[in-house]
Amino acid sequence: MTFPILRTSLISAAMATLASTVSADTISIAIGHQSMCTDTYTAGIVVKELGLLEKNLPHDGKYADADYDVSWADYSSGGPITNQMMANKLNFGVMGDYPLIVNGAKFQETDSLRTLYVAGTGYNVKGSGNSIVVPVDSDIYSIEQLTGKEVSTPVGSAAWGMLLKAMQDNNISTADYVLKNQSPAVGAANIAAGKIDAHSDFCPWSEIMEFRGTGRKIYDGSETGVPYLHGVVVRQDFAEEYPEVVEAFIKAIYQAGEWIRADPMKAVTEMEGWTGVEKEVLYLYFSKGGHLTLDPTIKPAWVDALKFDHEVLVKEKAIPPLDFDAWITEDYAKAAYADLGVDYEAEKAVTVDPKENNAGLPMEIWHARDGVSSYPDMPAFLTALAEMTSTGAKLNASYVYDSETGLKLFGKTAFWVKAGDAYTTFLRKGDAESYASANGGALITFEDAIAEFTAKG
Repeated sequence: MTFPILRTSLISAAMATLASTVSADTISIAIGHQSMCTDTYTAGIVVKELGLLEKNLPHDGKYADADYDVSWADYSSGGPITNQMMANKLNFGVMGDYPLIVNGAKFQETDSLRTLYVAGTGYNVKGSGNSIVVPVDSDIYSIEQLTGKEVSTPVGSAAWGMLLKAMQDNNISTADYVLKNQSPAVGAANIAAGKIDAHSDFCPWSEIMEFRGTGRKIYDGSETGVPYLHGVVVRQDFAEEYPEVVEAFIKAIYQAGEWIRADPMKAVTEMEGWTGVEKEVLYLYFSKGGHLTLDPTIKPAWVDALKFDHEVLVKEKAIPPLDFDAWITEDYAKAAYADLGVDYEAEKAVTVDPKENNAGLPMEIWHARDGVSSYPDMPAFLTALAEMTSTGAKLNASYVYDSETGLKLFGKTAFWVKAGDAYTTFLRKGDAESYASANGGALITFEDAIAEFTAKG
């Protein structure tokens, strides 16, 4: 008569033991990131190097006895990250807009595997970040001139998606040029050696080529008129089993952004050591007025942009369908923000437009010894450059803004126009020529502008 009771007790004891064993298991967290893609840094290299995920991982409730094994895998673009996630070798993936879409669509194409898009990392509302670059001494200045040329890109990347969109916008079909699949490093090397006519790549490769003097932009992603986004996807099975871990990851993303904003100079210097990307290039992205706005929130406009990007890929017959409602969720981000005591909806409602937000920002000079100094207007900026160069001072970089978009530029790679006594800078040569024609001005070189103030001194 006592056997049923004994059996029940034994089962209960066994279940308790099993629960204890489960809670004491090691939870493996495998993250795919890109140390050579600036827009992924706040969910990648910064979180990794500062140990921010570990600082936020839960250690109470069902995680009271849990151990964590956090591993990071570095990739040159987003496509391989998706492959590894499908093989269940990665739980999280950090990548750009087009790879994110491919990720969601490929998973939904399977019978049971799924990913969730849970947070952003950063954006440029104008679409800047991707660019098409030609060798610095090339006679190509517009995308139309790429007809019949060899153009390389990391196929499957955000830059690949932008290239397709740019070509569609300019009525250039895939039959009109030769498309080659080249990794960022290979493409940049071929640009430097003049072995490819043009290379389309994502941030910060175009600016690396500009800074090193090997490449010149002929097309910027801002010309597509579509925001440039990066974000985080997680395998749905992992997220459902460990939702608090996903929330911890999003907290780490937010804190990484706060760390960068607190001291951009320190941040880019640290990141140069972690990634090998020159700090002067990183400053172009992460400084005040830089290309990148750090923001984990998922805005309605971002969802619209991703849907538009999906249609771009559909036109190329390169993508399965994607149910965006099933793929995108803000639940984890909202929970993470609530734990941090930050108003998610308030941050979600803010969108930074470089044209508006960069208006009136000072020009900057990065002196090798003295660091970055700011100048309120062009005469002060050029006077300072003239004085510094006349003494033989080593200048790491200088920064100005595109008159059309507000985007931050290297002074040496901008197109300069002098009209009367005024100097104006542009990202695109065509814009500079139009402005010069309309205002009785002329295109001049960066060196000529400095020389005029050297002569005045």
